[in-house]
Amino acid sequence: MAQPLPKEDLDFILRRTPDLWEELRNERIFLTGGTGFFGVWLLESLLAANGAKALGVRITVLTRNPEAFRRSRPDSAQHPAVTLLSGDVRDFAFPLGEFRYVIHAATETWARPESGGPVDLLDVILGGTERVLRFAATHGTEKFLFTSSGAVYGLQPQNISQISEQYLGAPDPLALDGAYGEGKRGAEALCASYARQYSLACKIARCFAFAGPLLALDQHFAFGNFIRDVLRRGPIHIRGDGTARRSYMYSADLASWLWTMLLRAPAAEAFNVGSPQSVSIKELAMTVQNALGSTAGIKIDRQAMEGAPVQQYVPCVQKAERCLGLRCEVSLEEAIRKTARYYGWTGP
Repeated sequence: MAQPLPKEDLDFILRRTPDLWEELRNERIFLTGGTGFFGVWLLESLLAANGAKALGVRITVLTRNPEAFRRSRPDSAQHPAVTLLSGDVRDFAFPLGEFRYVIHAATETWARPESGGPVDLLDVILGGTERVLRFAATHGTEKFLFTSSGAVYGLQPQNISQISEQYLGAPDPLALDGAYGEGKRGAEALCASYARQYSLACKIARCFAFAGPLLALDQHFAFGNFIRDVLRRGPIHIRGDGTARRSYMYSADLASWLWTMLLRAPAAEAFNVGSPQSVSIKELAMTVQNALGSTAGIKIDRQAMEGAPVQQYVPCVQKAERCLGLRCEVSLEEAIRKTARYYGWTGP
C-alpha cells in the first residue's frame, strides 16, 4: 500500500484553485489512468476539494486492475464519491449516464518489450484515445482534457532553449523510440477531429517532466533515480555524460495546472505543461546532492564530448501564463526535498 499524498500538497492545490471547483458541483467525471502518477494526483486533489467544499461530485475511474488499485490507494478506492470501472482503455464497456467532464490520462510512456513493444504502445495510445473520445461524444461530455506530451515536438533544436506550442517539428516516425511521440501526435489529431465533428471542447496538455510523491525511483527518471541513490547513501549515478537538459515541475503544481486547463482553457488548443527552468542532468545531480545534504559524491559514466549537440527537453510556458495565469510555485530544491521526504528522507 502506497502512503497517502501529503496533506500540505493537497491544501496547496486548493489554495491555488479557489475559484475552479464550483463548476463541478454535483457533476460526474470520468477519468482514465487513475492509478498512474497524473491520475492519482488528479483523483486525490478532487476528493480533497470535494470534502472541503461539499461539492457532491462523483468520479468514475477506469482501471485495468481494481483490486490492485484498492490495495495501493485504499482510501480513494473506498471513497463514496469514487466508482471503479474495470477494463482496458481500448475496449472498456461504457458506463451508463452522462459525464460532462472527461480526463484521458491513461498511457504508457515507453515501449515495454514484455508488453508488446512499440506496436502495443501505439495501439494503447491511439486505440485508447479513440475509445475514450467515442465515449465522451455519446455521453453528454462538454469538456475533455487529454494529457499529451512534449514528445510531439520531436528533438528540440539546439538554437531553441524553450520549445513553444508554435513549433511545428515532429518526431522521426522511423526512429526506434519514435512510437510514443507519434502516438501522441495522432491522438491529438483524433481530439481535434472529434472536437469538430461532435462539438466537444477538447483541451490538450502537452506535458514535459515532473517530480513529486509517487514518482518511480527505479525507472527511467533521473530525478527519481538520484533521490534513490541518496536514500541508499551511495553516490549519485549519472548514466550518461550529464549534459542533457530538462526541467521539472512539482506534482502539486501539475495538478493545479491540469484542473485549470480542463475547466478554463479554450477549446481546441494545446498548452505546454512543465517548468521553464532548464537544468542539465549534472546540475540536477548537484542540486539533489546539496538539497539533501549528501556527501557520497556523484559518479558520471561518460565524459562529455566537446562540441557534441546537447539534448534538450524544456517547455516555453508563456501561453499558459498569459492565457490562464498559471505559474510554477514550487522551486526545484523544494520539489527535491518534498519528494525525498515522501520516500523516507528525514533531513530538515
